[in-house]
Amino acid sequence: MVAGWTKHGDGKTLAPGEVVRPDERLSWPRMIGFGAQHVIAMFGATFVFPLVMGLDPNVAIMFSGVATIMFLLIVNGRIPSYLGTSASFVGGVLAIRALYGGDTPAADAIVTGAILVVGLVLALVGVAIHYLGVQIINRVFPPVVTGAVVMLIGFGLAYVVADVYWPQDQWIALITMVVTFVLLVVFKGFVGRIGILLGLVVGFLLSWGADRVFGDITAYNAVTAKVDTHPRVDFSAVADAAWIGWPNTHLPDIRFSAVLLVLPAVIALIAENVGHVKAVGEMTGVDVDPYLGRAIAGDGLATAVATTFGGSPTTTYAENIGVMAATRVYSTAAYYIAAVIAILFGLCPKFGALVAATPGGVLGGITVILYGMIGLLGAKIWVENRVDFSDPVNMVPIGAGIILAIGPVRHVVGANFALEGIAFGTIVVVGGYHLLRVLSRRRGVDVSARSPRGEEAAG
Repeated sequence: MVAGWTKHGDGKTLAPGEVVRPDERLSWPRMIGFGAQHVIAMFGATFVFPLVMGLDPNVAIMFSGVATIMFLLIVNGRIPSYLGTSASFVGGVLAIRALYGGDTPAADAIVTGAILVVGLVLALVGVAIHYLGVQIINRVFPPVVTGAVVMLIGFGLAYVVADVYWPQDQWIALITMVVTFVLLVVFKGFVGRIGILLGLVVGFLLSWGADRVFGDITAYNAVTAKVDTHPRVDFSAVADAAWIGWPNTHLPDIRFSAVLLVLPAVIALIAENVGHVKAVGEMTGVDVDPYLGRAIAGDGLATAVATTFGGSPTTTYAENIGVMAATRVYSTAAYYIAAVIAILFGLCPKFGALVAATPGGVLGGITVILYGMIGLLGAKIWVENRVDFSDPVNMVPIGAGIILAIGPVRHVVGANFALEGIAFGTIVVVGGYHLLRVLSRRRGVDVSARSPRGEEAAG
């Protein structure tokens, strides 16, 4: 669905147990609020991960909006999702920079050229799934694996809270978390449904007030990557930024050796998209299998388009799935609004700088909720499909993969390549599960075949 959303009820309220479906909407002022909330949810990671990879965050923000619109059109509006910057490429990108001269314009072009090729490969995989049948992907990603991938995506981001956001201001993080708890649970109307956004605003105001009352804070500074004394809220970048400006785009440079360093990310991206799409299907009660190939192809094409202009790789965003889980509003109208806002942010450095000025402690209080809810969606997939964890084939690789993601554990493969965190955990979950199933069948001890839904679990 591209336009013409049906108004849900009176456009203002949701009865207990009701949801706003992808083809529905509430009143437009409320939808703008939900769209803004989705922008806030994706902004931190979409802005931070390009910085980590040495790419321009304003380009990433702008093309995340373009990518989201592309994705919604390709899936015909059936899968509400936002496409933000993927973290799966961080290890490979750092390896490319080590090989090609570090943080230089030439290396930037080689990085985006390599990711562009991966995007095209992912798109081809999606096309193959669409025409050959979703049963292929269901065999590779049965419910036990899909649930695990969703869980490790959510819990695998815990280190971002623990190591990056929370240490920047632990008390503001704690207060923001509690305030958001109350807003999401106690308030049942519109206030509760934009609880994430309101929690962030409250945390922002508290941080600004703490600067006025207590002065600068001595804590971890994500900008300098060390403990120092600094204001919680710094508006200097906002003052310096222009109102209107085109971000620093560049053309890609494709090198085969660089492509090899990031190509393994395809596995993680397939698993990530399958996990996210299945999670959306669980929440909306809609059979999303017919659109799974389109979703994967859409993400691949969006990545290719974004990196053609020097942007960052994209992926369906778990943070926004968390927002939908909290609000029960799955309308694609909110995502189109969020996409337009993101494009405007990309073209307006001052607004981008304002959102980027959100204190890390506030983001810690918000993301600890979002990431936790994402992880528990994986458990919901297990429960709904009655996955049998008395079977070691299910228990062993799944448990190991989740721990590797949560660590995050870094496994060095060579001088210029390493597997880490979510990507490493995903490979262990998918590869380990299928390896052990083959071995258990050969030994005649396929316990899962006797589970209540054994055929589905077996793929």
